[in-house]
Amino acid sequence: MNVFLFPGQGSQTVGMGEDLFKADAPFCALVRRAAERVGGDLEKICRRGPERELVRPKNLQPLLVCVSLGYLRRLLELGIRADRVLGHSLGEITALAAAGVVNFEAAVDIAARRGELMEAAAARTPGGLMAVIAGDRETILRRLAEPPLVGAVVLANDNAPNQFVLSGASAALAAAEQLITAEKLGQCRRLAVAGPWHSPLMEPARREFAEWLETVDFQPPKIPLISNATGRIETDPTILRQLVARNLVEPVRWRAAMDTLRGIDGLSLFEIGPGRVLAGLARANGFDDATKVFNLNNLRGIELAARFN
Repeated sequence: MNVFLFPGQGSQTVGMGEDLFKADAPFCALVRRAAERVGGDLEKICRRGPERELVRPKNLQPLLVCVSLGYLRRLLELGIRADRVLGHSLGEITALAAAGVVNFEAAVDIAARRGELMEAAAARTPGGLMAVIAGDRETILRRLAEPPLVGAVVLANDNAPNQFVLSGASAALAAAEQLITAEKLGQCRRLAVAGPWHSPLMEPARREFAEWLETVDFQPPKIPLISNATGRIETDPTILRQLVARNLVEPVRWRAAMDTLRGIDGLSLFEIGPGRVLAGLARANGFDDATKVFNLNNLRGIELAARFN
């Protein structure tokens, strides 16, 4: 079984998709469409930075979707097809296109609107995300649910049994890091994102995004799509539209999504897009060498995947 995985924010690098810019007219057309939506030179930002402009959600979100879709299209041209698709956070927008829920152009539009609204919400309440590696996650989550941090720091990504991500305002995240470090509960690392994603602080963005999404045509998936909001296969277009909006304020349930794949023989995971985050999370969720994992973040990797899959 082939499963296509699509990364989200935090996987980006300046220069991502460089080989696509050089050789892929449909990809370049998607980037131009995104640039029209956000009003900026996204090709320049993607290829040369500066990084401070790349990480801005209104720029980064449509660019990540464009790059992942560019590599997806090349993989499909080589005859590799998916039996399941899922995306991590923003990556779910790419997964919608891979499953045929929306077309590639609509996915870019959705990402551009999502990024614009999330950037505006983050500007009102500066914050971010912090990855935590810990053996006893329940103790940490229980301590964070006590005063003075109760409600100020929330679970953003449930990535793996010993790896999760917290979200909150900057001061609250600093206090959480101090607590976790001082009590030797785990290791913390701030992530390269521009706001407190997947938290109640994104509620203004969620409301406006949900209203805007009503104007976008969602079709039933042609390929089973695992929602990272529920960790289950979802087939109803109306529910999918609601989940895409809810994703702004609710955790990414990646561990549950991985559990839906457990026990499948002959499993191949294709991480399509920048970085290697999702390949690492597959191993962290217990998928051993019996599971093939391909990182498709350049055209050479796609050729190798088609050869050895």
